[in-house]
Amino acid sequence: MFLFLVIALAVVVAAVTLAVLGGGEGTGPLPEAAPERLHDPLPPDRPVTRDDVDALRFPLAARGYRMADVDDALNRVAAELAERDARIADLESALAGARAAAARVPMDKHEQQEEQ
Repeated sequence: MFLFLVIALAVVVAAVTLAVLGGGEGTGPLPEAAPERLHDPLPPDRPVTRDDVDALRFPLAARGYRMADVDDALNRVAAELAERDARIADLESALAGARAAAARVPMDKHEQQEEQ
């Protein structure tokens, strides 16, 4: 029985080896599979929205996700967030300046009315 299992194992190993190395009807070894790529990257022509990030799916690689795809997506999201943070800071400073100017205008008018 043991001899039969050893022979069966040798036949299976030989068959797999022949299939991988091209010992069958093919013209050579197994063809190289193209790596799976990110199909729907973040849109380059408009700002990234929450729906874009929700719909983003990374293809699997041998040890998880392709680092280049994940790095590209994270860099794009980080750039968008930095741009939005800068825009928010500009708008907040403009709003503070407008509020300060609006607070001075009524005081100036009130002072002018007291002088008259």
